[in-house]
Amino acid sequence: MPELPEVEVVRRGLERWVAHRTLAEVEVLHPRAVRRHLAGGDDFTDRLKGHRIGMPSRRGKYLWLPLEDTDQSILAHLGMSGQLLVQPQAAPDEKHLRIRARFTDALDTELRFVDQRTFGGLSLHDNTPEGLPDVIAHIARDPLDPLFDEDAFHRALRRKRSTIKRALLDQSLISGVGNIYADEALWRARIHYERPTATFTRPRTLLLLGHVRDVMNSALAVGGTSFDSLYVNVNGESGYFDRSLDAYGREGLPCRRCGTPMRRRPWMNRSSYYCPKCQRPPRITP
Repeated sequence: MPELPEVEVVRRGLERWVAHRTLAEVEVLHPRAVRRHLAGGDDFTDRLKGHRIGMPSRRGKYLWLPLEDTDQSILAHLGMSGQLLVQPQAAPDEKHLRIRARFTDALDTELRFVDQRTFGGLSLHDNTPEGLPDVIAHIARDPLDPLFDEDAFHRALRRKRSTIKRALLDQSLISGVGNIYADEALWRARIHYERPTATFTRPRTLLLLGHVRDVMNSALAVGGTSFDSLYVNVNGESGYFDRSLDAYGREGLPCRRCGTPMRRRPWMNRSSYYCPKCQRPPRITP
């Protein structure tokens, strides 16, 4: 699933190509793509026609297109394989095209939602006073948000009584971090993924947050992480941060810091990658 850098790359592309354009028509080609819009596909298309899209926005992994003349937004769930592509109208339809949006201006481009696995979709929601779609009001600010409160995050982390990687993936605590960037930040901070959150001092929390931001900004600079063609930006281009990964996916390869072979362990239906020397597991007290 795309994490913050990948979603931000898509948001920037939408800002360039879609912001301030008026919807002429929206075509739903697969009902699963609008299953989160409970009123159905016909209602979805009828309610969007003629509205002007505002500045695309993001919080963590969540992306939405506000409608300038209403208090509603189109929320995009990318899921495992969802893509928002800006294509010439004359371009052939993608095999897994689910939704098409055309605009009233003279530009010959349209917005397409393509989703091979149909886990994602688009839906229309009322906004909160903050301007978020109401269904994601519980999502915490992400570490690249200027209003992210480091002290509040540290206090919440200490209260969590969990382990650090679980906390990093808790989107109600800190948003945008997924499995890949959690492993990368923990490796950079030399912290084992099972370290209890109650043991974190404020300096250690700030150190980890610094590494989370650094790895995300590094990924953003090269278009995010693409392991296959399922994650691409709005022009269909892949990111290549996978070439710079220090931990994720490097089982058996030497740690870039100390040379010890990297390890992989099953973790919450995922995998955790770490260096057994640089990231020593926490001591278990009787």
